Amino acid sequence: MAEKLIISFEEYTRIVEKLAIEIHNNYRPTVLVGIMRGAAPIIDILSRILKLPIAYIVIQSYSGKGMEDQQGQLMFAREISSLANDKDFKKVLLIDDLSDTGLTLNKSIEWLKNYGPTKNFIKEIKTACLWKKKTSAFQPDFCPIKLDSDPWIVQPTEHYEELSIDEIIKKNK
Repeated sequence: MAEKLIISFEEYTRIVEKLAIEIHNNYRPTVLVGIMRGAAPIIDILSRILKLPIAYIVIQSYSGKGMEDQQGQLMFAREISSLANDKDFKKVLLIDDLSDTGLTLNKSIEWLKNYGPTKNFIKEIKTACLWKKKTSAFQPDFCPIKLDSDPWIVQPTEHYEELSIDEIIKKNK
């Protein structure tokens, strides 16, 4: 079993704050685009700190049964979910939680550049994530933690995947 890196919520928010500082000191994006689900809490915090509009792209990786730790073919949703104006897409900061292999970030850049409603407005796309694993071929533009190994990163909300709603109801009685 791969080594695990367990992240508390306090540590998580500290890492996001470091990312916000790195972005603020080096780039002036006009919109934040998060890759769902991993970027959801990150983009929420960053948008509040940096006071920027947000957008989401939804991607699912299909890997087949019994291959939870492997990345499969990426399936993109048809549309971006956003209330940002088209002109806000001039300088995009694409955000994911981590650069594991780099495939998701690379394919998302390609998808954004070809996305009909905003492709003519995009002048620049930069990337950000919280962690870059050692074997990732992708170099994010902004990343506060570059790991010297490839651990399984257990993020603060990940334990909910193991709980049923019945267990949560019982716990909260």
